[in-house]
Amino acid sequence: MRLFAGLGNPGAKYAGNRHNIGFMALDRIAEDHGFAPWRARFQGEVSEGRLGTEKVILLKPATFMNLSGQSVGEALRFYKLTPADLVVFHDELDLAPGKCRVKQGGGHAGHNGLRSIHQHVGEAYGRVRMGIGHPGHKDRVAGYVLHDFAKADEGWLDDLLRGISDGAPALAEGDAARFMNAVSLRTAPPRSSGGTGGGKTAAAPQGVPQDTPKAAPAATEDARSPLQKLKDHFK
Repeated sequence: MRLFAGLGNPGAKYAGNRHNIGFMALDRIAEDHGFAPWRARFQGEVSEGRLGTEKVILLKPATFMNLSGQSVGEALRFYKLTPADLVVFHDELDLAPGKCRVKQGGGHAGHNGLRSIHQHVGEAYGRVRMGIGHPGHKDRVAGYVLHDFAKADEGWLDDLLRGISDGAPALAEGDAARFMNAVSLRTAPPRSSGGTGGGKTAAAPQGVPQDTPKAAPAATEDARSPLQKLKDHFK
């Protein structure tokens, strides 16, 4: 069993904030993979389902960012899991918008949500770091992360969330490399060589179908942007 915890602040006021990209990632996973409806538990909201061969609990703490560890620690203890079974999805100022990295253990780099989790469960848990970029000066950070994504961000944000959802089964099974391959196919898909060799497409990463980003969208696919979905959800 795995516990995936997304970080953010509860309520419609914060739903579209950059700081809430962790919530957005879990919402996308739950929707795409047929998870159970969200319900109140562990000072937050949980949804249960399966990703590949693993049972996974999704958790969105409702304690506000700087107390996230209370909710995460409670859930971890209830399910008798260790920090190695935990993956935290969070915004990352030190990565360019749309970039994604996986990390196991280490410091919190001043992130208040991670700082709280450190206090409650230690530092030996996994993280999915989702880049939102930096405003350029530390005095502008608070306003930047607590501001909604811009209209111009919608394209890369949707690609990133789709990629994370695509790779979620691999992540649940502990295969970080395959997870990152899935994310890359959405955020940086292979391009034609541009040469005279018949327009061949660059080889896809091993273990991931090459035509994933080329597939035509299903007729019933929801065309709304992530921000629009969030706004509609809280109407």
